[in-house]
Amino acid sequence: MTITPFSADDLERHLPELGALLHACVHDGASVGFVLPHGLDESEAFWRGKVLPTLRSGRLVLLVAREGDVIAGTVQLDYDTMPNQRHRADVRKLLIHPAWRRRGIARALMIELERHAQRLQRSLLTLDTRTGDHAEPLYTALGYRAVGVIPGYAQGPDEACLEAATFMYKSLEAADAQTTA
Repeated sequence: MTITPFSADDLERHLPELGALLHACVHDGASVGFVLPHGLDESEAFWRGKVLPTLRSGRLVLLVAREGDVIAGTVQLDYDTMPNQRHRADVRKLLIHPAWRRRGIARALMIELERHAQRLQRSLLTLDTRTGDHAEPLYTALGYRAVGVIPGYAQGPDEACLEAATFMYKSLEAADAQTTA
């Protein structure tokens, strides 16, 4: 498996595969902002309309995990922050294709994302995840701390109910201090 940052041109070249990845995740129940029914056209529109402009602006890192030529997962580091928040960034859309789960890809993507954050001099990472989701223990194991839960935060992918979200953070300075101690 290789993890590489994708440029805007890379995203455009791999738009169908990225769309298929998002589509598969949503159809597998991932709570990543979309509800069913969800078509491939919506998935590609997300990458084209939401990710591509921020990537082009130079304020987003898109990491892609590939096994050979197959895209197995992605994660985004959004560092398009206000002037008083240049020390932090947001983790967005950790997506692992259902066929590639339970192989350490999510962990590897998150570790590489943290390296990129440190290179960008970002010392605080924040994220949100569906409360009780399978990603929550991963984030905790990586040193992220829950700061709270907001009930009824977002509609579930099946639109059946409103789901809670857990908000988490990780101080990369604290992580550095632990690894050097």
